[in-house]
Amino acid sequence: MAAKERVHGWVRRTVIEVVGWTLVVLGVAALVLPGPGLLLCAAGLAVLSQQYHWARRYLKPLKANAYRAAAIGVRTIPRIAISCASALLIMSFGLVWILQPQVPSWWFLEDRWWLFGGAGTGISLIASSVIALVLIAYSVRRFRGRPIPETRPVLRADAD
Repeated sequence: MAAKERVHGWVRRTVIEVVGWTLVVLGVAALVLPGPGLLLCAAGLAVLSQQYHWARRYLKPLKANAYRAAAIGVRTIPRIAISCASALLIMSFGLVWILQPQVPSWWFLEDRWWLFGGAGTGISLIASSVIALVLIAYSVRRFRGRPIPETRPVLRADAD
């Protein structure tokens, strides 16, 4: 029985490591590529926080700041409308990227630079906008009409 528990613990730690670091690496890549980079980095930290104290320490202020920003973002109807319109605009760009229309006559670069990346870029743009719309809906339900969450200064400990 003890050997089975050790194997289970090893598998759990390995899965946490692989999933957490994969999300962090994909998040860093999505910071410069189309995609939800900050969200993936935060998700990676959340997974790694199950195993590491340093990840919990970085996740706590990130989570507090994200909740505060979400509450501020849904404070007024125009902010919500602009956020939703922006997400829908990005979704329409993704649809254009997938449909790959002909290169227009005003395009001054080589034809190969018109909507480069293909359907993969379009799909990631659509996925990003769907995630944005879900997060807007979540923020409206959780924070709309409530006071903005306070953020406390984070005290850094020199040693763990």
